[in-house]
Amino acid sequence: KIICNGCEYANLKRQQEESLDLACPFCRQKLPKSEEEGNMNYVRRVAANDPVSTREMGVTHYNDGDFEGAFECWTKAAELGNAMARYDLSALYREGEGVKKDLKKEIYHLEEAAIAGHPGARYNLACHEVRNKRYDKAVKHFIIAANLGHDDSIQKLKKCYTHGLVSKEDFAASLRAHQAAVNATKSPQREATAKAMAKVNAEGADVFRSDSKPYKE
Repeated sequence: KIICNGCEYANLKRQQEESLDLACPFCRQKLPKSEEEGNMNYVRRVAANDPVSTREMGVTHYNDGDFEGAFECWTKAAELGNAMARYDLSALYREGEGVKKDLKKEIYHLEEAAIAGHPGARYNLACHEVRNKRYDKAVKHFIIAANLGHDDSIQKLKKCYTHGLVSKEDFAASLRAHQAAVNATKSPQREATAKAMAKVNAEGADVFRSDSKPYKE
């Protein structure tokens, strides 16, 4: 299970304001007090075949330069149905990190991620079709991704429209669908999170942590 940043921030803010112990919004267990404890929790979740934790463990391996470890975790997470892991695997095959570069496998994982609803994968598939001058297929991918709220895809559709590659009706429909998708993601909690993150970037402040209850990630 996952939640958006807005819900996470709202939950943490409530806990801090009420002087509560920081806890998981799902199981209500206290958050780990150290990086070591947090890593142990990840290991347990991975052992329990949790796809999100398995994918996150892969991210940790990747950031540490362990591409083979990342590949192993992302492969397992993908088999468990995690679309993000499929997208991650496509990037490994594109860049040749931990595996040999393989366009067919890159496209395969992009297709699987796209089918699972990953808009970025749709966008990459569209770009692949553009490079091969299969513009009709590219436009279809851009439309699907734009309808999911993908900003880069709606910008590409604008260019396609100016070049006569997409009809006025289809472009107008995508504009409406894109805006509806963007509006659906808006909430007071997410707006508060955006402001808090802007403060972090500007001042280096850690608005997600309570001064009285420090927590190490």
